[in-house]
Amino acid sequence: MLKLPPLIELRAFEAAARHMSFKKAAAELCVTPTAVSHQIRLLERYCGQPLFRRRPRPLTLTEVGARLFPVIHDGLGAFATAVATVKRDGGKQPLRITTTNAFASRWLVPRLSLWHRQRGVLPLEVIGTDAVLDLHGGDADVAIRNAATLPTDGVAKQLFRDSFWPVCSPRLLSSGRPLKRAEDLRGQVLVHFHWPPFVPHAATWQRWFTAARRRWRAVPDFSEMNHLSFREELHAIEAVLAGQGIGMFSDLLVGDELKAGTLMKALDLKLSGFGFYLVHSFGHPRGREIAALSTWLQSAR
Repeated sequence: MLKLPPLIELRAFEAAARHMSFKKAAAELCVTPTAVSHQIRLLERYCGQPLFRRRPRPLTLTEVGARLFPVIHDGLGAFATAVATVKRDGGKQPLRITTTNAFASRWLVPRLSLWHRQRGVLPLEVIGTDAVLDLHGGDADVAIRNAATLPTDGVAKQLFRDSFWPVCSPRLLSSGRPLKRAEDLRGQVLVHFHWPPFVPHAATWQRWFTAARRRWRAVPDFSEMNHLSFREELHAIEAVLAGQGIGMFSDLLVGDELKAGTLMKALDLKLSGFGFYLVHSFGHPRGREIAALSTWLQSAR
């Protein structure tokens, strides 16, 4: 690659040659005339010959300076046009959001129509994945992470927290008595889904049974219960919606069904959940748009 002098020297020369005045160039560049003179002297040293005739006044370009000026003027103009185009087009690019498949499907996607009505000029691209994408590597602009503690891989802000409840379809209990205590779970099917091994204090049925023993004297033996397990949380939720058992789910992810009555809390004992955090890299160029997304996410709950 060809070696070039520093941009600050080229800008000082272009402004001074265009105005034929160090003072006017300094005012445009928000520096002192002495600073402009210094940068031009550095450029002259780089070129090996003078670019301006400073005496007698008025200021004029040397033959070399006159040859150099239109090239630098056009080049800086091309740079400015290209950057302005990129900046303008950047606002049209989708803001890429990575989050878990469950949160994307159960909470975010059903609310996107609200976002488009309020912020229709800013498109979103949702990347649903249970893998943790590298924000610093540019895999996504922003992440909605579900974590026990504040994420440390960028600027993080808590949006909301959830709790986990035993949840079932009302149809499951329509022909019998309601569940009032852990002992009433006998004969029911417990629906499970896979938790990654690195998640501390996962909201599992095993953990719920431990909490139940502190509240009720009679608790069924966990190993004697009927179980139905899924790899994916979304499949477990669908099974419970179909009346196939009782699941331990986030009140955020099944909140719409709880409000609509298509699901109900089977027992009045919950487990503490996790925080949902909005995370982005430090100094992200689309900080204003990310702030708007953060405000909207909190209001959309």
